[in-house]
Order: sequence, then C-alpha cells, then structure tokens
Amino acid sequence: MRWPRIVFLLVLLLIVGAFFHYTLPQRDIVRITGTEVVREDFTSLNRWFFSNTEDGATASGSRDIRFINAVRVNGDVIVYRNEDTGFGWPPYFKLDTADLQAEATSLVSAEAEPQWVAVTHYGWRMHFPTSYPNAVGMRPVAGPDVTLFPWLNIVILLILAGLIFFAWRIWERFEDRVIDPIVDRTAVRWAKLRDWMAGRRR
Repeated sequence: MRWPRIVFLLVLLLIVGAFFHYTLPQRDIVRITGTEVVREDFTSLNRWFFSNTEDGATASGSRDIRFINAVRVNGDVIVYRNEDTGFGWPPYFKLDTADLQAEATSLVSAEAEPQWVAVTHYGWRMHFPTSYPNAVGMRPVAGPDVTLFPWLNIVILLILAGLIFFAWRIWERFEDRVIDPIVDRTAVRWAKLRDWMAGRRR
C-alpha cells in the first residue's frame, strides 16, 4: 500500500503546484512591441483560460480581446491578454483594462532604444489549447537586469502555510477528543460482540 499512497501524494502535489503557479502573480521584464484588439474564438478547451465576462460576445461565443505584444530579454516573444478579472477568480479585482492598454501603448519602444517594463501577470501561454497570461499591471524599470523579489507570493504562501498548520492542529485535537474515543468504544463493543457470538459470555 506504500506506492499507491506515494503516487497519490505526488499527483496531489502536482495539481496544487500547478494551481498556484497559474494563479499567483508573476513578473516578466519585457520590451513592449505593440498592442492590438483581436476577435477571439473560444472552444471548450480554451474557454476556461479567459475571463467569464460575456460583454461583446457573439452567439458563437467569440468576442474582442485586448492583447499586449512583447519581447523578453532573451529575445523570445510573449503575448499577454488584457482582461478584467472583476470580483471573480483569481481575486485580482482588476477593473482597469482600458487604462492598462493605454499604458502599454505608451510604453511601446523599438529595439534600438528599448524601454524595459515589468509586467505583472498570472496564467500560462499555451499554443494548444490557445491561452495567454493575463496582464494585471506594469511599470517601467531601469533595465533588463533589474531583480524583482516576489514579496507578495511569499506572504501569500506563508499565510496559506499558517492556515494549513492551524487547521491541522484543530483536526489533531478533534481526533484526540472525539474520533479516538469513538474508535476505542467501537473496538470494545465489537470485542464483546465477538465473545458473545462465540459463547464466551461474562
């Protein structure tokens, strides 16, 4: 029974890790090359990676999506979508999509005179199914070698670890005070029942 438990824990750890990697904010140092609005068609596979808002959606489910095109420090291209998160999940409470698009447009720069920008986002870029990280904020930085420490992620993970530890301690106390006595009483009653069925009456 050891290996099934190990496999189950590994799969659970992978799912939890993927959830946090997708949801927690990440920051990229990029050079913005342009912005655009594209009519995006949704499928049952990629619909989950976009905002739930239906504003401007057609009967087929397609709607206009704002995009921010950029280039990483190593030369790789990256495309961000720019959608409101509203008061849903993830809880970024982003309601300034138009303002962020205007800010991104003002920060467009050429390769000869680059303006490096720190883009805060969540999500993944996948070609199949089609999905893009959602930009939630940006600010100019001094250069491509700027180091950005993930303070917010560390605080969130520490709070989560504290809540998990607190819940575990509560469960331990509940187990000691409630579950263990019930198990012990059940075991005693079962032993007495077996003795009675075997004719060993006291």
